[in-house]
Amino acid sequence: MNGTDITQHFRGQPVLVTGGLGFIGSNLARRLVDLGARVTVLDALVPRFGGNRFNLHGYEGLLRVHTGDLRDARVVGQILPQQAFLFNLAGQVSHLDSMEDPLTDLEINCSSQLRLLEACRRLNPDVRIVYASTRQVYGRPQSLPVSEDHPLAPVDVNGIHKLAAGCYHLLYHQVYGLRSTSLRLTNTYGPRMRVADSRQTFLGLWLRRVIEGEEFLIFGTGCQKRDFNYVDDVVEAMLRTAIAPATEGQVYNLGGQEIVSLLEVAKLLVELHGAGSYRVVPFPTDRERIDIGDYAGDFARFKTAVGWEPGVPLRSGLERTINYYEQNRKYYW
Repeated sequence: MNGTDITQHFRGQPVLVTGGLGFIGSNLARRLVDLGARVTVLDALVPRFGGNRFNLHGYEGLLRVHTGDLRDARVVGQILPQQAFLFNLAGQVSHLDSMEDPLTDLEINCSSQLRLLEACRRLNPDVRIVYASTRQVYGRPQSLPVSEDHPLAPVDVNGIHKLAAGCYHLLYHQVYGLRSTSLRLTNTYGPRMRVADSRQTFLGLWLRRVIEGEEFLIFGTGCQKRDFNYVDDVVEAMLRTAIAPATEGQVYNLGGQEIVSLLEVAKLLVELHGAGSYRVVPFPTDRERIDIGDYAGDFARFKTAVGWEPGVPLRSGLERTINYYEQNRKYYW
């Protein structure tokens, strides 16, 4: 499936991206505009959730931006009926925040998702839905790489709620015929990610500290294994999913080509920027309780379905990301 195929499917089509001022959502919205789609972005701009108007810098006149919350049925009812595609990236993704304020996480990651699906059922039952889920639904892996058949055992409130939301999407396909697919994302990184702190992603804060020439902390031993996906690869995965009818009603893992330790990532960051340092320290208690240990996703099923595999090596992706924040740090610090 090549770029021409994707362009033909999205050119002139009305597309809604929820969470579209956030990290992945904004990168997706920009790509959709480039493909000729008529893009509408919905984002609540809740503080600390990663929404940032600068993420759509240069595209302001090329798409519509609605500042609103999925919890507001009136807002959803105004913009949902005319959409051909719905990329559903709205949500709260901080594992720590979900443990400290589980009821808000429930509202955002479960109740709002159920309201959105109900709105789709009533107002636009033909809309094509791609939902951004997470590797966190698996909890602590029993073996690597983790396939879609791995037991589901989240270790935090956020993982439970994201699992429930994914199940809602699949249930509404089975019962009502909604054309939904759930993608379980691994560690996504790249331009426009939140770097203010480590509540959403440890890598964002590491990048910031490296650019500042400061020390960052590695919790645990540093030997924990991870895989990573550059954001452009994740956007490509979502686009391919949306135009592949065979993926409707299915759930798939994304995953990286490289499985590396946190120490290897830290060393690479410092090497690429030529500044900064790191220190390995014991886990804070609140983080240790919900840490999943090693993780790498098996994306073979998804590769078979749509022909996707990650194309950006970690070194290249980190170079691009560092360059972006060196040029735009004032908008993210």
